[in-house]
Amino acid sequence: MINYTTTILRFETQGEKTGWTYIQVPVDIAEKLKPHNKRSFRVKGKLDQFKISGVALLPMGGGAFIMALNAAMRKGIGKRHGAMVKVQLEEDKKPFQFNKDFLACLADEPKARQFFDTLPGSHQRYFSKWIDDAKTEPTRVKRIAWAVDALSKRQGYGEMIRSHKR
Repeated sequence: MINYTTTILRFETQGEKTGWTYIQVPVDIAEKLKPHNKRSFRVKGKLDQFKISGVALLPMGGGAFIMALNAAMRKGIGKRHGAMVKVQLEEDKKPFQFNKDFLACLADEPKARQFFDTLPGSHQRYFSKWIDDAKTEPTRVKRIAWAVDALSKRQGYGEMIRSHKR
């Protein structure tokens, strides 16, 4: 387990990352986590006392990485950008587990499953994580229905979200 303290940062203007809250994972720490790696990988550990797992580190060039801090993580540590956070990390080698109910529904909709299988793994995981993040069972069921419907229309995650905001 690698331990360090860092500042929570925020991208003001950074293309698709504009507004993201994140922490930096410097080259020397990334090398200890996964030597000679320049591609995204998943980690587990703690931010202060808040446990994390399956969180992606994103490459930023030159061997450095960032970890985006989503709303649940920020709420869990009770901090915003500019604050210091204690970080404990190690590589998370556990394979991603897709939501079983979502996969069962996809099995009943061959068109949706066929399109889902053409998506990159990271895009497939967006759907499953969004479903798993639902706080109630009715919301989880509604999200599964939306996802299967969107996939049957050959819509990716972003397209689905935008179509439901209208």
